[in-house]
Amino acid sequence: MTFELREGERLDDLQVRDLRIIQSKEVFSFSLDAVLLARYATLRNKDRVIDLGTGNGVIPLLLAARSAENRAEIVGLEIQERLADMARRNVQGNGLEGVINIVHGDTREALQTFGSESFDLVVCNPPYRPAGVGDQSLNEHVKIAKHEITCTLDQAMDAAAGLVRYEGKVAFVHRPDRLADIFTAMRARKLEPKRMLLVHPRPDKRPNIVLVEAIKGGRPELRIDPPLIVHNEDGSYTPAILELYAGRGELGT
Repeated sequence: MTFELREGERLDDLQVRDLRIIQSKEVFSFSLDAVLLARYATLRNKDRVIDLGTGNGVIPLLLAARSAENRAEIVGLEIQERLADMARRNVQGNGLEGVINIVHGDTREALQTFGSESFDLVVCNPPYRPAGVGDQSLNEHVKIAKHEITCTLDQAMDAAAGLVRYEGKVAFVHRPDRLADIFTAMRARKLEPKRMLLVHPRPDKRPNIVLVEAIKGGRPELRIDPPLIVHNEDGSYTPAILELYAGRGELGT
């Protein structure tokens, strides 16, 4: 596999099926949130999947690693041209051109781009903070990834609800303090929350990540999965997290 690296970029090992990923300190690098979402979303063979705001394409790569014999069709949509280019080169370098398609475009215009109810699964790791909240010294790439500048939660949910077929699934990763907003936004669009997982940084800490999966047109019934702990008391990763990073663990089973 050959990767085309540009100035300031590095090649990291995803430690799953020999996959590697191009990253840069100049743009937002993927975090545990993306790994968790890629492992939590319900993925079936031959599903048509879209990742809204794909960044450098890490979630499509991890979903492809989960898909038996790479039979899922995965699209990554990214508004930032630099990140979309990085994502395309990650797909090419890993030899996944026939599985993953990276599209440079706006989540807010996704329905016009792809058509309504055209996917079986929609996943999204959206910006967590409203525009103007938090550190304003970040560069533009990081600001867009962290703040609702180009896409709000409601706009991401509009896209997800429009793109997913009836009885298809939508999975979001976000912050627990936005949970009420997430549930409200989902139900307003006939996306019924069916599964939820809270992630705690340590056993004695409050959760700082939440994963929610909904079904379009589903009946009301929410299953709360056992909590996931990221670090042991000594700061090391728990066995569950190590398994996830190795591509072997399952979430919410």
